Amino acid sequence: MANHPPRPGSFVPQQNVGVLDSPEEVLSTMTREGKRRWLYPTPSHGKFTRRRRIVAWALILVYLLLPVIPVNGQPAVLLDFIHREFALFGIIFYPTDTLLLMFALILVILTVVFGTALLGRVWCGWACPQTVYLEFVYRPVERLIEGREHVRKRRDEGPWTWDKIWRKTLKISIYLVISLVLAHTFVAYFVGWDHLLAWMTDPPTTHWGFFVMMAFTTALVMFDFTYFREQMCTITCPYARMQSVLLDPDSLIVSYDPNRGEPRAKRSKKKIEMERQGLIPALGDCIDCGACVRTCPTGIDIRDGLQMECIACTQCIDACDAIMDRIEKPRGLIRYTSENALAGKPTRILRPRTVLYSALLLVLGALFVMALTSRGAYDINVGRSVGAPYTILPDERIANRLRFRVRNQTNHPSAFSIEAVAPAGVELRVVGVTPVTLEPGEMKRVETWVIVPPEDFTAGSVDGVFRLNFDDGFSTDATFRLLGPSE
Repeated sequence: MANHPPRPGSFVPQQNVGVLDSPEEVLSTMTREGKRRWLYPTPSHGKFTRRRRIVAWALILVYLLLPVIPVNGQPAVLLDFIHREFALFGIIFYPTDTLLLMFALILVILTVVFGTALLGRVWCGWACPQTVYLEFVYRPVERLIEGREHVRKRRDEGPWTWDKIWRKTLKISIYLVISLVLAHTFVAYFVGWDHLLAWMTDPPTTHWGFFVMMAFTTALVMFDFTYFREQMCTITCPYARMQSVLLDPDSLIVSYDPNRGEPRAKRSKKKIEMERQGLIPALGDCIDCGACVRTCPTGIDIRDGLQMECIACTQCIDACDAIMDRIEKPRGLIRYTSENALAGKPTRILRPRTVLYSALLLVLGALFVMALTSRGAYDINVGRSVGAPYTILPDERIANRLRFRVRNQTNHPSAFSIEAVAPAGVELRVVGVTPVTLEPGEMKRVETWVIVPPEDFTAGSVDGVFRLNFDDGFSTDATFRLLGPSE
């Protein structure tokens, strides 16, 4: 998000020219010439980092296990576009569940909008897989092998030595193993763990397409976490650009308090003590140490106000709190707050947009539950087969060719048969073996001929009633308009 225009009488923070190497407003990951600016964020240690680490490792476990753990015979999460089946925690959705899928999609979008209005970009900083894996898997491996940030930066800018070669080779090798695991996990969300294991254990020539796909997916993961990194958040992800319409002055953000921090200036602890005693004019609490900039994973200066690149990771909060402890100043110069709170106004949780979002979530959630609970055990559709609308047989009876499409939406195998109920004198001939068997989730099409005496037609049509009987005792009638001669 672009910086908000200053309010009348408010403090306008100075631009951190030294960080961007340019007085122009450019992305934090780019120089004025448009070249990539590599970031070497220094890790901060504090209460938010500890909490994020716990959340991150719990989420990593969840992300890895969701496509593996079975629920009602299906993975907890399966998005099988090829077979058009979507399993979410034991509930299987099919393409025919248009209403349910629509409600589910709107609910997801509304939840994101509502969560952002209340908590800002908490998803980006705490739960997004891009942040979780980069900050708590890839970068720790990098620090372990290549050393601290200033050492790594100096080595990267220097010539290729044996020390640099073996460290880079070891890091890339470990990255490749991690990327392989993540790529296979990602693919498991779309094909299922059983299919994935079969592809992995069979000879490469049996599923050569799978190996090509996995190589490509692994390469993308490697490219993302080895090279692209924070640019996924600042350039590619559209969520950052949506902040301007999702946030308002009451939304929770990570922000620097200019009322307390300005005017900022570098100074020693001795001068700070002299300020406290009133011996010299007091300045703001910010000592312009740059700790918040050095620790930022997207390279911004939080003191310049709310920015599109900020992912609300809270690393700047921990960095600043550590400095405040050292100079014996209160914590919270950078903190979770809102624009209204910084302006001395109360932060409202209940406001028009949050009330509206809450109401919409409740209504759509209720509609989703109603549609889900009213969904039948079997999805049945009757349609006319391709060809002439009807055929006149030698005995002058009228034949309609119909197609019954039946899907088993239960968790157990089933079988069904079809019988014609109306009109009087109707005859039903099923093409193929009957009863028709269905595995859980399976859909089959059954071709039938419906033969009706000509006297049953009125104005060229008559309603046919067909009863489907299932072996679990379920029975239902389906009505379909049969066509015939109008005279």
